[in-house]
Amino acid sequence: MSFGIAAYVLWGLFPLYWPLLKPAGAAEILAHRIMWSLVAVVAILAVRRNWSWIRTLGGRRAGLLAIAAVTISANWGVYIYAVNTGHTIEAALGYFINPLISVMFGVVIFRERLRAAQWTAVALGALAVLVLTADYGRPPWIALILACSFATYGLMKKVVSMPSAETLAVETAITFLPALAFTTVLEVRGDAAFGHHGVGNTLLLAGSGIVTAIPLLLFNAAAVRIPMSALGMLQYLTPVLQFLIGLLVRHEEMPPSRWAGFLLVWAALVLLTGDGVRVSRRTRRAVADPVS
Repeated sequence: MSFGIAAYVLWGLFPLYWPLLKPAGAAEILAHRIMWSLVAVVAILAVRRNWSWIRTLGGRRAGLLAIAAVTISANWGVYIYAVNTGHTIEAALGYFINPLISVMFGVVIFRERLRAAQWTAVALGALAVLVLTADYGRPPWIALILACSFATYGLMKKVVSMPSAETLAVETAITFLPALAFTTVLEVRGDAAFGHHGVGNTLLLAGSGIVTAIPLLLFNAAAVRIPMSALGMLQYLTPVLQFLIGLLVRHEEMPPSRWAGFLLVWAALVLLTGDGVRVSRRTRRAVADPVS
């Protein structure tokens, strides 16, 4: 359990890290995160001497991971932009909404039939988006993009069914050359922050790869030790910490109408989680006592 808690807490603390990389812009930070993440994860795989998985890739898996690479890059870029421009709370909203988007993916893509509690949770989520649209004076685009991109990423990872470190290696390898080309263009134009704003800034940009890899390794360690239902409960640690950082550290605005939207989302998540726990318990009892 401690590995899972550590992973989600570190992910939740990301809003404290990305602002340290200024004056680099979100796009430059994203490019360096991609490049240095590849370096970090290849080093980890080299230490493990784990390369046999490459033979299992195939064209279909590679194609799905290419989609995953694009969606997670979009997710990372929007998230970095959000926290570095004073929208940490809206970014947190995206990860609160994410489970509801995943439920809708199940209906649309896998033709799953939802239970009444699940439909109610989705309806509350939709109502929350409407309330927040009225509050912001626009749809909460940052939250919606983060939720949809991460749900799509999760879907690709589920279909591919490979360990996270290996898939991250493929995803960052796919996006490495565009990231390298972008940073090269910035350097030629004289707009790059990397290497031009002190040793500290340079090390922090390079450290984005380690910052990405460490919680991933902790998550992998947790995934093989505790039930997925427990991991599912722990996932809410991340947006809760993001929300608290936005509210208490960044002092972002939370007018009453915004609180109303968030309360609707939280009510939906309580309903969704409670329903999932009940179904899981019922299933375990049925397996333990098939006669009854």
